[in-house]
Amino acid sequence: MTVERTAGRRRLSSVLPDFPWDTIADIKALAASHADGIVDLSVGTPVDPVDPLIREALAGASEFPGYPTTIGTPELRTAAAGALSRRYGVTGLGPSGILPVIGTKEAIASVCSTLGIGAGDTVVIPEVAYPTYEVGALLAGATPVRADSVLQLGPSRPALMFVNSPSNPTGKVLGVEHLRKVVEWARERGTIIVSDECYLGLAWDAEAISILDPRVSDGDHTGLLAVHSLSKISNLASYRAGFFAGDEALIAELLAVRKHAGMIVPFPIQGAMTAALDDDAHVDAQRERYRARRERLLAAVTGAGFTVDNSEAGLYLWATRGEACRDTVEWLAHRGILAAPGDFYGPAGVRHVRMALTATDERIDAAVARLGA
Repeated sequence: MTVERTAGRRRLSSVLPDFPWDTIADIKALAASHADGIVDLSVGTPVDPVDPLIREALAGASEFPGYPTTIGTPELRTAAAGALSRRYGVTGLGPSGILPVIGTKEAIASVCSTLGIGAGDTVVIPEVAYPTYEVGALLAGATPVRADSVLQLGPSRPALMFVNSPSNPTGKVLGVEHLRKVVEWARERGTIIVSDECYLGLAWDAEAISILDPRVSDGDHTGLLAVHSLSKISNLASYRAGFFAGDEALIAELLAVRKHAGMIVPFPIQGAMTAALDDDAHVDAQRERYRARRERLLAAVTGAGFTVDNSEAGLYLWATRGEACRDTVEWLAHRGILAAPGDFYGPAGVRHVRMALTATDERIDAAVARLGA
């Protein structure tokens, strides 16, 4: 891909694909014209309330007038390590293996550049993938390569590999043996693994497992970074609250750069994150909300003639009518339902659409009624 230059400077925008959601503006307008309003299932943005205990912690931390630290408070780092142990069985992880970030999209988009990966390097991303993996590689000047199996990569030695389980958009879950093989392959080549685990707490039909799980890593986190978000399980998308976890040497490298760049999570957000990570009750309650919405929407989608593939976990149904995804998006829009076309996520997604569970109960019920009409 040729990089455009203006007045001697490199225009990064010229190496990036079009922003996906800009390409469905007309379809969104069609869906919004429905007499009963749009049911927007195209974006996984939370709609449910932030738990009062988190809001109280946010307010309680708001009096602090000084600069926060990039590494985060000891309380936050301890809470994050504790949550990964308690919720997901991660062992051997202490506070020095945690680094808070200003939302995980920022973290994923910048991790290649921050780790010094660039021109001449290869970055592996899933064949059907969250677009920001490719964006992060392109921003760094590296070459993204799509692959779902290490067998596809042969003797290559990529600098970094993104893994995403549960997957966005497909909801596919990678099992212990698959993840073990990936870790073994990467370690033989010195490849860093960045595992996007933002949907780990939303498993429905399969056990979702962290790359840091001792069944996968044998308790050795070398070369492994897990990315965790509070957007989905704690409804904190507006807070931009997430963190890296894993290899302490890689965490230290990321920290050294992020300190210079001023990439700091605000102190009140750190307080809110600590409260959210120390409490499991609100996470369990939110999971049950999504479970109920999934059951209703899944029945309606399959009843309308769709096939739902994977979707074992996460916040989406990966569905197909056996036709081009843009045709399906238009079919849904005529019924006032907006879904994301699968081509957002790579060439392998061209016959699927992604339908999010992140709508209110009333809007999910409206979608169910329209699909059944």
